[in-house]
Amino acid sequence: MTERRYTLSKAERLSWKRYIDLLFLQGQSFIAYPLRVVYLPVEKRLSVPVSILISVPKKKFKRAVKRNLIKRKIRESFRLHKQELTDNLTAADKQLLVAFIYLDNQIASFAEMEKAMNKAFRILREKMQ
Repeated sequence: MTERRYTLSKAERLSWKRYIDLLFLQGQSFIAYPLRVVYLPVEKRLSVPVSILISVPKKKFKRAVKRNLIKRKIRESFRLHKQELTDNLTAADKQLLVAFIYLDNQIASFAEMEKAMNKAFRILREKMQ
């Protein structure tokens, strides 16, 4: 069994505008409160099984400090639990673009964020079957 690496590399962050536009045009979404998850399975060979984008609306959180805090919590919960999703995708030889959009007006605790991330991963695994 290989050692689990809890990292979040640059390649795992979705930054290419063409992929982002494609994700929001053709992607499907669901809600794992307080997150809205937009996902799109892709055929092109990406270097990683999952590329993510995290968004916290400026309209709900005016201060960048609060937006960054929420993004850090989302990133950390993704980083700790991503192995469950990447194992399934690698086995099925599929790749995925995912956007996490924060919906709540209050800052969620890390425990709530982890619970939402686990629910999102469970739904994504079901949809990728």
